[in-house]
Amino acid sequence: MWKKRAIAWLFICIFGFMLLLARLMQIQLFETEAFSKHNVNLLEESVNQRTQEIVIDNGRGNFLDRNGEMLTYKKERVLVLFPFLKKMNWNAAKVAEIMGVSQSSIQATLGSSKKPFAYGEPEPIELTASQMEEINALKIPGVFAVEQKFERASIPAEQLIGLTGENPKELAKRYPDKELSEKTLIGVTGLEESFDEFLLPEGKSKLVYHVDGGGAPLFGINVKYIDPANPFYPVNVRTTIDKTIQEKAEELVEKYGIKKGGLVLLNIEDNSIEALVSRPLINKNNPYNGIGMTNQIVNQQIIGSVFKTVVAAAAIDQNLDSPGRMFDCSKKINGKPEHKYNYGMLTFSDSFARSCNQTFGELARELQKMNPQMLETYAERLSLTGAVGWNGDIYHTSDFKQFPDEDKGRVFLSEEARKDANFVAMSGIGQHEVRSTPLAVANMMATIARGGKKEMVRAVSKIEFKNGTTMVPFPKKELSGDSISPYTAMKLQKLLREVVTNPNGTGRWFKDLPDEVAGKSGTAETGKYLDGKQLHNKWFAGYFPFQSPKYALVCFNLDVIEDEGGVNSLFADMVKMLHEKETGNF
Repeated sequence: MWKKRAIAWLFICIFGFMLLLARLMQIQLFETEAFSKHNVNLLEESVNQRTQEIVIDNGRGNFLDRNGEMLTYKKERVLVLFPFLKKMNWNAAKVAEIMGVSQSSIQATLGSSKKPFAYGEPEPIELTASQMEEINALKIPGVFAVEQKFERASIPAEQLIGLTGENPKELAKRYPDKELSEKTLIGVTGLEESFDEFLLPEGKSKLVYHVDGGGAPLFGINVKYIDPANPFYPVNVRTTIDKTIQEKAEELVEKYGIKKGGLVLLNIEDNSIEALVSRPLINKNNPYNGIGMTNQIVNQQIIGSVFKTVVAAAAIDQNLDSPGRMFDCSKKINGKPEHKYNYGMLTFSDSFARSCNQTFGELARELQKMNPQMLETYAERLSLTGAVGWNGDIYHTSDFKQFPDEDKGRVFLSEEARKDANFVAMSGIGQHEVRSTPLAVANMMATIARGGKKEMVRAVSKIEFKNGTTMVPFPKKELSGDSISPYTAMKLQKLLREVVTNPNGTGRWFKDLPDEVAGKSGTAETGKYLDGKQLHNKWFAGYFPFQSPKYALVCFNLDVIEDEGGVNSLFADMVKMLHEKETGNF
């Protein structure tokens, strides 16, 4: 009996040993880089247990503004201290003297440290170049003055630039042929996502030293500097944003209480974005929940009377804008009396300046009778319905889009609406099914200001290697398709200017600005209500200076009641600010 028990126990022990051996082989041989359902890299974790390090640069590419200033990160000269210093006699007094701080403060901070750190964290004290040089000249082991890269607490044009995060599954899906750490940051939204492949790190730059189980130096106090040592990487993505203008634009949007909306400013000469503000802000605590992630500038919106610019262009080309023709602006577009906006009989140009709905509803009907595609044709010629962001073939990528999430606009959704006279009239004033993005509206204004020349909108001018040479250029490109003629553009320029110069024009608030403005207002009904009050989208879209256009600007405020907005004041302050910058008084 006892022999059977002994044999049974022997088999149990052998089976247990085999299980243990299999487990060890799994850990040591087969799944060293992707252990368990969490895909833990055991080799990396083993090294991490035996080292202490501080990352100087995470290696991901950087976004720069048009003048070369960093947008997403900042580099600061900081003092890095290693924990083993608290067990050594070192010249803390001299370091404190150079920095202008107390020795006791350095020693106290060091005493509580378990890992290398930048002195003053979470907001490290920034050193001058001379302080950095003096500290490093002391050659104290474990004491380093270095230039460290930090993520900015507040990123300009955040919805445009986008967010990054760790996602091992998405990382493996995007880059199955690349050997990347599971902790590699990838772009999740915006330009971070569209340019992600270029921004991937070659490796981190860091200061490292090895420790034993108790945290003591394993191989002495030699600290190693580890760097990918590639003169070309990480790359820099040079955006067209002007950081100074961008920051001021964000201040002004906050000043006027724009909770949902924002602005977009285009440089007309190179058709690029100099400032972009989208609200609401991203929720830092829960960024992927809520509409703060949405870049309102590339989302289609109800644009209201701004669309009358399209109807005007078609009317000019079809000779419906005769100076002697009068429109009855005492009526609504449905023929009923207009009590609130009773302007009486108006000419075509006065109708545009005062934004008479009856005139443009009537013209839209006439145009659609001539050609059922008329309004859509001219909306496309003025770039309101197609994508306007830069796209093309670059490097080894075909049809690359700088704005992959950009919505396209529209005029009609159905054939029935296109043929219905009432729907056509509503479309003529930018209501019913008419939609466009603020980016496309800004591009329409830039197109008119340039005399009818349509171009793609850029947010990035080039990708640069680390040494400053160009890796990928994004040159100016024309938008495909027909455009309006120079004659039509000239007539529209005059109409847009009269919106401001006409004593009763909807843009008369801008007549005394330091730069002459041309533009079009819009107040669109959204079909939404708050506390029984109709909500509107408020717009002003235009360009300036009128005689030599430099900027196209669109300001908009979404889902507000009729007597709220702040759009006119925002537009005016942007014009004043840019004038001050141009004249050197900024």
